[in-house]
Amino acid sequence: MSEPARQAPSPESGSRASVGPAPLRDWLTAMRNAAAESRPSEPGDTGAVPAESEAEQAEARPSGWAPRLVTSAAKPVDTADDDLAEIMAENMMLKAKLRVESERRDEIQAILAQEIRELRAHITEEVKKIEDLKAERDLWRARCEALAAPLFQAHPR
Repeated sequence: MSEPARQAPSPESGSRASVGPAPLRDWLTAMRNAAAESRPSEPGDTGAVPAESEAEQAEARPSGWAPRLVTSAAKPVDTADDDLAEIMAENMMLKAKLRVESERRDEIQAILAQEIRELRAHITEEVKKIEDLKAERDLWRARCEALAAPLFQAHPR
């Protein structure tokens, strides 16, 4: 409960019948002011409250009682809902990114596997060519040795 609501009315305020409509008027004025403050200011509006309205509020409001506006209780719920919605949206966005990255990774792995198979096949072909060249080299070496053998043998004279 607000502090002014716990205080007893002062004896100076007069009888209750004369003060009856004033709290209702004060409450309506406070609600209008709260609504005006919560509305976004228009581009042509300077945002300053005229001095007359402040003076009227001061005169209309009795010193012993003031309306209690409870607007902050609704804001945390809205803020929590906004925060939750923002987190959920971010979560959905991150899941979509993860799905895209997973698909991209799978595509890259498939491409790499195909390239590795092609490289292995190419290496196998090159190794066979080298083995064929070695076999041919060995064949020519054997022929050369066979032809050169008589040249290096000592002939008896």
